[in-house]
Amino acid sequence: MKASVFLEDIYPQHLLYAITIRSPIANGRLKLIQYPVLPDNYAFITARNIPGENRLEDTSIPILADSKLSYIGEPVGILLGQDKTKVEELAKRCKVIYDEETPEFEAIEPAAVVREIQIGDPGSVFEKSGKIVAGSYITGIQDHWYAEPAGAVTFYKKQNENAQGLPNTEAKKESKLKKSEKLLIVKTATQWPYHVKRSVARVLGIDQSGVSVETTSLSLHMDGKLMFTSLVACHAALGTFLTNKPVRLILNREEDFFYSPKRCKSNIDIASTIDDNGNITATEVDISVNLGAYGVNGEEILDQVCLGTIGYCNIENLKITAKANLSNIPPQGPFSGFGLAQGFFAMERHISQIADTVKVDPVEWRKSRINPSLILPSGINPKNHIPIEKLVACATDISDYYRKWASYELLRQSRREKSFMYEKGENLRGIGMALGFQGNGLLYYGEDKGNYSIEVTLTKESFIEIKSSITSAEEDYAKIWSKVVKEVLSIEPEKVRLVTEQAPDSGPSCASRNITTLTRLVEKCCQAIRKQRFHDPLPITVRRSVRPQSGSLWKDRFKPHEGKVMDISGFSRPGMAACVVEVSVDLVECIPKIRGIWLGIDGGKIISKNRARRSLTRGATQALGWAFAENIKYSDGALPKNKYDKFVISSHVDIPVIDIKFLSGDSTEPKGIGELPFTCIPAAFLQAVSQAMDHCYKTIPLKRKEIWEIARIRNSDAQTQGQK
Repeated sequence: MKASVFLEDIYPQHLLYAITIRSPIANGRLKLIQYPVLPDNYAFITARNIPGENRLEDTSIPILADSKLSYIGEPVGILLGQDKTKVEELAKRCKVIYDEETPEFEAIEPAAVVREIQIGDPGSVFEKSGKIVAGSYITGIQDHWYAEPAGAVTFYKKQNENAQGLPNTEAKKESKLKKSEKLLIVKTATQWPYHVKRSVARVLGIDQSGVSVETTSLSLHMDGKLMFTSLVACHAALGTFLTNKPVRLILNREEDFFYSPKRCKSNIDIASTIDDNGNITATEVDISVNLGAYGVNGEEILDQVCLGTIGYCNIENLKITAKANLSNIPPQGPFSGFGLAQGFFAMERHISQIADTVKVDPVEWRKSRINPSLILPSGINPKNHIPIEKLVACATDISDYYRKWASYELLRQSRREKSFMYEKGENLRGIGMALGFQGNGLLYYGEDKGNYSIEVTLTKESFIEIKSSITSAEEDYAKIWSKVVKEVLSIEPEKVRLVTEQAPDSGPSCASRNITTLTRLVEKCCQAIRKQRFHDPLPITVRRSVRPQSGSLWKDRFKPHEGKVMDISGFSRPGMAACVVEVSVDLVECIPKIRGIWLGIDGGKIISKNRARRSLTRGATQALGWAFAENIKYSDGALPKNKYDKFVISSHVDIPVIDIKFLSGDSTEPKGIGELPFTCIPAAFLQAVSQAMDHCYKTIPLKRKEIWEIARIRNSDAQTQGQK
């Protein structure tokens, strides 16, 4: 596998620089784009110049807006030129002429996707019940914030040119080839090279064999380099196709921050009736998700939100009404945890609220009322899964949860009776616990039908070549798969090569598919080679594929949307987690400080514990950033300009060492774990802050102002009580 480089390091000869011209309004009609007279070697591209289909693969997003404008920052044109400074100057003189219409920033009716589920008769239970616990649980957006902004470098390569697009001596002697005889090279940082390939071929109106995608360094991405990268790559590829010259289009930091997809905002209202023992007798859930323009991955995100909201609870009378809405903000998209994170946050906070209402330890409430078999596909046996009770016991034992919770409860009661404010130098403390799970893939596939493959060859020299279009922020999959090869074929790691050029489509590198689904395919290939190696001549090549396993979830109650097929294979072996978070709250700065994070993990067979711990630690840092630090939101359809300057991302140095314990049991296959922190840490964090502040917080990101306001109210109440 070649060492990856950043896009910033790539400068083919005769390069043209490209800048995106964008819509200044959130909703309206494009009338005209005015641009200055362009010198030689400069060009302006609009939707009218697109030779193929003006649509991004698997979406309704136009490559360049033709008439309808749907959000601020929507691409309407591409300006290219050989001098970067001159291109930037000309771009400022471009003017978009439009007819503006009234935008909608929350929900355009009717909803793009709807999911309705009802079990039992919750309505009649609500009519008879006298005790109801209700809450509105809101999660904000989150930026992916990767090391390098989205971009692409594209150029043509003749058959006898090198990989950088520089002509060899032999190439100079060749007669000029026609454009159709050239290979279009697309260099970009993407989690799904074949999505880029199909998107570029579609917009150019050419066969996919004429496009080669070569990935550059992903670095940290949090699933932010899926479809959005394909859109930018299409813009650059259009420039190369129409000018026959290399094009370099890399967004600047501000562009990427303001216009790239974010984790979508969710509003989840949950109301439950409870009996005298705190048992839920009925629950009604109302879910609203803001997808932004064009509704990318609408069914996927909404259904995962619903699954997270269902969680582990066995509720006999339940009604869920869920809507994924379009709006005039930039398209929102996939993010680590997809929708599970939003759903779990809401239900886990709701459960803690119920436990607090009936004055029961939230852990004890969960232990007697959870049923993890609910999340498994219909007909799947819950074997090879660690009982959730063991995960809870693990997290609570290593964190000393019960002693701390009881102590902090006594202190909370004491503050109610005396003064809320502590003596100088002392901080309030709290501890919280939450559960989560994640699948090992996506519920729905796109226009490629979800057929993905890996190819393994045992060469005449007894080397193993693994061909896969895998991409990763980390460069250790070759090491992980080398362990599999050694285990099955007894071939040493130094004789294993990972090849990405001309590899089969292995699908998107997200939702832990690399470590689960693809690793299993590598193992199957090696097992097939082991049966043939001493009978058939070398080389031996084996290809194994994975195809969608259609079905339903949640005891056949959770079925696919009409016209869609649900792939249940990713949820047949879900990764599970129990998490405890302890905080102290400084009432001077109004900042919760993490005192500890403890995770009990069922990750199946852990191939590399170091990688697993690194992945969980990084995810925990990002999950805490979403819960507290990353306070950004759209205003009138755009992120305010000052949000970029004030935007702060969490660092692993901001949190203590995370105590992680793996309980793998008898499982012989790895499970996804990288997104588990997003499903459980935010809810556990907010519960800890809620105990410390004696107030039920229900919204993330939690703001310092909200902490200060409750501290002020509580102290005022305590002083009034003291005067009486």
